[in-house]
Amino acid sequence: MRIRVLGIVLAGGKGTRLYPLTRERAKPAVPFGGKYRIIDFVLSNFINSGIYSIYVLTQFRSQSLLQHLSEGWQFGGLLKSQFCIPVPAQMRSPGETWYQGTADAIYQNINLVEQSDPHVVAIFGGDHIYRMNIMSMVEYHVQRSAEVTVAAIPVPKKHAVEFGVIETSDDGHILGFHEKNANAPTMPGDTERVYASMGNYVFSTRTLLRLLHDDAAEPDSNHDFGRDILPKLAGKSEIYAYDYQTNRIAGEPPDAVPYWRDVGTIEAYYEANMDLRSVAPALNLYNREWPVRTTSYPDPPAKFTFDDANRRGQAIDSIVSGGCILSGGTVRNSVLSRGVRVHSGAHVEDCVILDNCDIGRRSKIRRAVLDKNVRIPEDAVIGYDLERDRVHHHVTESGLVVVGGQRTPVLIGDLVV
Repeated sequence: MRIRVLGIVLAGGKGTRLYPLTRERAKPAVPFGGKYRIIDFVLSNFINSGIYSIYVLTQFRSQSLLQHLSEGWQFGGLLKSQFCIPVPAQMRSPGETWYQGTADAIYQNINLVEQSDPHVVAIFGGDHIYRMNIMSMVEYHVQRSAEVTVAAIPVPKKHAVEFGVIETSDDGHILGFHEKNANAPTMPGDTERVYASMGNYVFSTRTLLRLLHDDAAEPDSNHDFGRDILPKLAGKSEIYAYDYQTNRIAGEPPDAVPYWRDVGTIEAYYEANMDLRSVAPALNLYNREWPVRTTSYPDPPAKFTFDDANRRGQAIDSIVSGGCILSGGTVRNSVLSRGVRVHSGAHVEDCVILDNCDIGRRSKIRRAVLDKNVRIPEDAVIGYDLERDRVHHHVTESGLVVVGGQRTPVLIGDLVV
């Protein structure tokens, strides 16, 4: 059966809990894993799943995201059905407002759905780290003649207070939604886990259009799928939960456990980066059958220089991206993004270092996140005295030091006059 699928990525999130990494950019544009942006994961999932018609809805602080999409996610244009088009907020509502919720974001761009006339619409968030064969979820939706399908991930019951929990019957029918409720019903046949909503949805197009028009006419609605629209359908309509743990992607062992992380806080973001360093990471970036795509830069290879005592360029249990130079410095248990310089005698441990940072001679940094373009002076010490660090930097409750960065210069041409 041939089926037309339209992908819509909601990429307008402020990401306030990731501050200061989101001071100049939306959450989906935050760098991750050395060379990627967070949004690269959902877009790669669509492309690897064979879904090539994608709109990306942006809103807050979108310039960095728009530039990334322009540099890395523009298709050739030979086939008009294959596109990845950013859609800035256009205030098409009667009150000319920003998006009021996830449903309102789609409603304000309802013309995109009407013009493409797909069989189903896959509406996914742009701010999680995971790999997913989205076509498997679409096939599940079609096989059950569903009106709506919601991606659900099993999590321990003790975490029910952190998620919107889905109550289902044995056959996957959704019976109810329980928002951050410690006593939410557990999964059928499993008293230790609950289904948490991943915020990813597949809608039959006619159902989606009807629901959006009905919700827009409700003055008291929050105009949000998870808070307003879907709870009204639970137990009444053909709405199903798709169990994410059953999802399989090419190139992975049959018993591989699907990976999904909400990197909504500095701690979660840091831990997800640290996950990548393990010998057998749960998120395997080296699977060539399911690549994570991103912008391609003309970076030179990473380089390690000097082999003298106390002046040896080396990295242990770390990720080192293109263009990095470890000039006599030591990096341990860290993730280095593009173009990082670590000078002689410097020690970097348990850190996430974003693009173009410069770590001065003999400086010592541990348990820190450095935004792009940070310059650490010679002999500086960060992460060893948190009280002193709080004077100059953002320090989380768990003791992570976040050093705010500088804007990346934009080169423009000059004329001879």
